[in-house]
Amino acid sequence: MAGTSGRWRDLGAFRARGVHGGVALAEGIDRMVTGIESPVDSERGLAARLRYLTASDAGYEAMDRAGIHVRPRTLIAWLAGEQTPSKANLARLDAAYWDLRRCNVVAGLKRRLNNRGRGTRIEIDPVDQSRVQHRHQRDLQTRNINVRGAVWDRAVDAWIAHDTQELEAIWDDIIQSTLGTDWDAYTHVSSIGWAA
Repeated sequence: MAGTSGRWRDLGAFRARGVHGGVALAEGIDRMVTGIESPVDSERGLAARLRYLTASDAGYEAMDRAGIHVRPRTLIAWLAGEQTPSKANLARLDAAYWDLRRCNVVAGLKRRLNNRGRGTRIEIDPVDQSRVQHRHQRDLQTRNINVRGAVWDRAVDAWIAHDTQELEAIWDDIIQSTLGTDWDAYTHVSSIGWAA
């Protein structure tokens, strides 16, 4: 991608493939969230999700946000295994479960990523240039950087709020402060990974 100046505003112009680093950051945080592995349409998976969701007011709020509006006796029948939710309500229950699960792990994610002030080392895989003509390719390498400070708290807060603009701004701050003059080549990436 020689000959381009500044940030890669039109990533696909030369057929490079990637996503904004803010998107990759959110995907990385998503991968840290674990939960019930049994599918929602299995007896065990449904029962576990229903128990989790009905154990707190926050669970009922998550169901409401997901669009689950059933009579109390229907919910009781679901809990007792006497009635199975429709396919649409199964999908809503699964969405409500993951929404609540994400909310419940925010503090733990921040703690893990901050790592007692040491931060988390991340690996940045540059955009995929395999379809870019050789004369337009840039010399990009996988980069490893350590991210520490309030950045992780901001990132997790933006992730839970689904604030894409803030995640993009956070990513830009990260790469500008750690990669020097080469930062714009890593605005878009193939992926970001870490072990935390």
